[in-house]
Amino acid sequence: MPFKDMDIKTIAMGAGPIPSFVVLEQREGEKPSDEADGAPAKKRRRVPIRIGSVEAAAISMGVEKSRERRPMTHDLLKSTLDALGAELLSVRITKVSGTTFYAQLVLRAADGAETLVDARPSDAIALAVRCGVKILADEDVIRTASMFDFKGVKEAEQAAEMADFHEFVEHLSPEDFE
Repeated sequence: MPFKDMDIKTIAMGAGPIPSFVVLEQREGEKPSDEADGAPAKKRRRVPIRIGSVEAAAISMGVEKSRERRPMTHDLLKSTLDALGAELLSVRITKVSGTTFYAQLVLRAADGAETLVDARPSDAIALAVRCGVKILADEDVIRTASMFDFKGVKEAEQAAEMADFHEFVEHLSPEDFE
């Protein structure tokens, strides 16, 4: 499974019936597997993951490095890993089925043994931002769940309009102004 580096692009906090989302964006310079042959890179792809509002707040707090008087669950897990001499190496978004995403924590124990632990993506991301580790997504997940690039469509439409206008201007003659 080829994994790609992802960055947190947006954390959208919903309220009431409006869901919360974290949007991951493929890191600049990362190319999709089908472009590894040197073809030009596409726009960076984004993957929206629906999460709860509490989880969105936990991720935001980790990104902003805000400190609560008492440790939150993800702070507790980080402290536990530190106390055991273990470390979080990365988190992986491994699979998507419908609107459900799956993730894993990549851990290294004090004795050097590495292990994978299943986790909800929101918990994995909240822990990743606290530990300062990479967020990775499987290429198949990115391909399956990436958001449509509306900005790219708008730019393509504008380029086509400019090409049509340029073609029109190139073929103007003095008789067209009579």
